[in-house]
Amino acid sequence: MLQQANKSESLTLDRSVAFLRAAGEHTRLRLIALLCKSDLTVSDLTEILGQSQPRISRHLRLLVEAGLAERYQEGAWAYFRSSDEGVAGAFNRFMIDQVDVEDHLFTRDGERLEAVRAKRAERAAVYFDKNAASWDKLRSLHASEEQVEAAMIEMIGDRQFNTMLDLGTGTGRVLELFAPLYERATGLDGSHDMLSYARVNLEKAGIDNVQIRHGEIYQLPTPRNSYDLVTIHQVLHFLDDPALAIREAARALAPSGTMLIVDFAPHDLDFLREKSAHLRLGFSHEQMCEWLEAADLEVIEVRDVAPQKSETNNLTVTLWLARDQRILMAENSATQNKELVA
Repeated sequence: MLQQANKSESLTLDRSVAFLRAAGEHTRLRLIALLCKSDLTVSDLTEILGQSQPRISRHLRLLVEAGLAERYQEGAWAYFRSSDEGVAGAFNRFMIDQVDVEDHLFTRDGERLEAVRAKRAERAAVYFDKNAASWDKLRSLHASEEQVEAAMIEMIGDRQFNTMLDLGTGTGRVLELFAPLYERATGLDGSHDMLSYARVNLEKAGIDNVQIRHGEIYQLPTPRNSYDLVTIHQVLHFLDDPALAIREAARALAPSGTMLIVDFAPHDLDFLREKSAHLRLGFSHEQMCEWLEAADLEVIEVRDVAPQKSETNNLTVTLWLARDQRILMAENSATQNKELVA
């Protein structure tokens, strides 16, 4: 398992000892097991483990210092998660794979984790109930989600890939849709309420290889050149500078990575500006392709999903598929050099 880590990162003797010291304690190993399943606050962990907040905080600090856990801020709350990249992520997965899941402490921790998740689900349900009417109204205006999702799956294909980044993840539905394809994924959103809702949805679906994070789409808190697939689903029409968001998303793509954008075609439903905070009334093929090409991406396919004729709505959804060209450009350059030498 440890051999699956990034080959450019070696597990030195000193780091091995640091990992073992950090994980080699009852509470900290239990914390790693919990944080591998869910992003949790100190309050959550205090409730689950039945230990004092200072004690939990001290154990978390040691895990973070060793690199086995990460801390991030989401509004007024600090969340913790297990590290899942590089040798630290491989070490965490190896450790958890070896433990006896039937051990009474791990079993009890799991039961209490489910109780914490149930509380989250209740809060998320309240939020959904408040906003369901407006979401349902918007969905009734455009092509069915089943049609759009089928087109998304067909355009991406069934090739397996390592990493995915979903920008403006909302309910987490896109992460759920592509879950069979990726090893690890990250969902970013600017709404704390939506992040909570996405976590609940993904937990219900049994998807635990995803991190849900708060983030600014114009300044992504994610590594550059790291994601094989970046998706931007029904987000750009809310932005005052979609081109900037696309350029920032392109920087997150790994060489030869793929970007899928889903949004509305141009329309005249001006009431969406006031009722639903839309800043843009759709995007033309030409405009979006221009932005993608300016971000050094090659547009592979553009597809429109129009409402069925029997429907009263008139919003067409457009999908743009583009690819990072760096490896292709390098290969072409190498081929040209060989031809010149020959």
